[in-house]
Amino acid sequence: MLAISRRGLLFTALGAAAACSPLSRVTGHSLAPNSRLIIYRHADRVDENLTPQGIVRAAAFADALESVEIDAIYSPGIQRNLDTAEPLARAKGLEITRVSVDQIARRIARLSAGRSVVWVGNSGNLRDIWETLDLEGPPPVEYGDLFIVTTDASGAVQIDRRRVEIL
Repeated sequence: MLAISRRGLLFTALGAAAACSPLSRVTGHSLAPNSRLIIYRHADRVDENLTPQGIVRAAAFADALESVEIDAIYSPGIQRNLDTAEPLARAKGLEITRVSVDQIARRIARLSAGRSVVWVGNSGNLRDIWETLDLEGPPPVEYGDLFIVTTDASGAVQIDRRRVEIL
């Protein structure tokens, strides 16, 4: 009886250790160590289209990330999101990869593991990512909110909150 209890305790301890491992962080609901997730809400819009102000803000978004290394750009296949990401994709020589928003926090955590990626989304999926990844403070849901979430080698999270302002 005592051996079974020790074995059960061992499996429980191993399970707890696995839950804290970097691999589980990639497949769970947090960012992997040495990752950067740049989160931006689509620019100003009317219906599905960017306004003239939104077009200017999309260009300013690309300018704001001019010196930032980016491995990939992701967005749902919604026109306003794609139009917002386009100037950045063109400036970086990258394609915009369309990603379903179904379980988006898990997907984006996996896609960003050990990389520097951009997600251009909507207020709803941005809130979902923010809350599911248990990030501190309010999510980036206002036009111009540009949040850069970085994890170091130990998985510690740092959030750089910026604004893309236009005149």
